[in-house]
Amino acid sequence: MKIDLTDTTASKINKALVQGRRAIGTPAVGMVLTMVIVTDEENAYDSIKAAEEASHEHPSRTLVVIKRHARTPKDRTKSHLDAEVRVGGADAGTGETVVLRTYGEVSDHADSVVLPLLLPDAPVVVWWPVDAPENPAKDPLGALAQRRITDMYAVETPLAALEQRVASYTPGDTDLAWTRLTPWRSMLAAALDQAKETITSAAVESEADNPSAELLARWLEARLGVSVERVLTAGPVVTGVRLGTARGEVVIDRPEGPLATLTLPGQPSRTLALKVRATSELIAEELRRLDADEMYAVALRGGTGDGQTAADD
Repeated sequence: MKIDLTDTTASKINKALVQGRRAIGTPAVGMVLTMVIVTDEENAYDSIKAAEEASHEHPSRTLVVIKRHARTPKDRTKSHLDAEVRVGGADAGTGETVVLRTYGEVSDHADSVVLPLLLPDAPVVVWWPVDAPENPAKDPLGALAQRRITDMYAVETPLAALEQRVASYTPGDTDLAWTRLTPWRSMLAAALDQAKETITSAAVESEADNPSAELLARWLEARLGVSVERVLTAGPVVTGVRLGTARGEVVIDRPEGPLATLTLPGQPSRTLALKVRATSELIAEELRRLDADEMYAVALRGGTGDGQTAADD
């Protein structure tokens, strides 16, 4: 069910949500969190679709904030809010979706619109698919959240953005460039658990300026206590990791496609699934735990750590 509201208020939006739930007979008690998406018109459709797919695992109220730019000088002085309320079924996944389009001064105070629409006594997650603030925790909308999700893949200079994330990191921050590494980290931990060898060298192979590859290299440096070589390849994304031992190399190689080859010293190679996951899968993973991601903080800082192996995680 869809309800369009023009030049509206948060109070009227809440009434429309109640009206929509009554019309389809769906209670709100099943929703476990509020997801706030801050995006633009160009990326709104894909972001909403990803959130709706993730809501099948995490039923939520999704608030989409789209700040509209003024087209004329008159528009700059006209401050108002339009909303589209979607409740139930194909329109909103397993939860509720409210698309908020802000104009004029309302765009500068979007948190005042969002605050009355948050589910009571439920966690808040803010996701910036594009144009994330330099310091998400100090952003007015980010300050409302327990978890703040950014994506370094969405910027022109991802490695510069990574350094900005290092400078501004606050517990609760995370980035989808880090989430994309979960299968790699799991596979490396399992490989090292089998190999039971001391790592003496390491290399991460990827396309140029890939933020996930840099985070992976920093994580390995911190956990293994060795310097990690960055090796450029044609991609796509991360294509391989090589860990040197006294008996030979531990290698995960994924030059392309959804399959990778794992090679351990003294053992035959084996093929493993290592696909590039959809954004909805990444968001669903981030919503499974809303406490601080300590390993993301470790990966941001990088450097050599205490000599622990990746299998210790």
